[in-house]
Amino acid sequence: MRCEKCESEMETCTCSGCGQTVLRLGPFCYVCGSELEDGAGMDEAAKNRGAGDTIDFSTRILCSDGACIGVINDQGVCKVCGKPYEPEL
Repeated sequence: MRCEKCESEMETCTCSGCGQTVLRLGPFCYVCGSELEDGAGMDEAAKNRGAGDTIDFSTRILCSDGACIGVINDQGVCKVCGKPYEPEL
């Protein structure tokens, strides 16, 4: 499968958990969450993706625009729509 943005070839595999053909983006299936079989053929970046990366969702600040799904960045603006954060009073 080719990336729609950069046209580079992306590796796919069949998940033993759900049977879906998925892109090998990391060690787990993004459809069902099962661990994918061995990492043979994965590049080092893909093998290390997610290793030690922990996201603390409890500290994120959601965009104050009710129609946007973005989160507020360190500069106080939404990463998706660019609107400044306006806290509820």
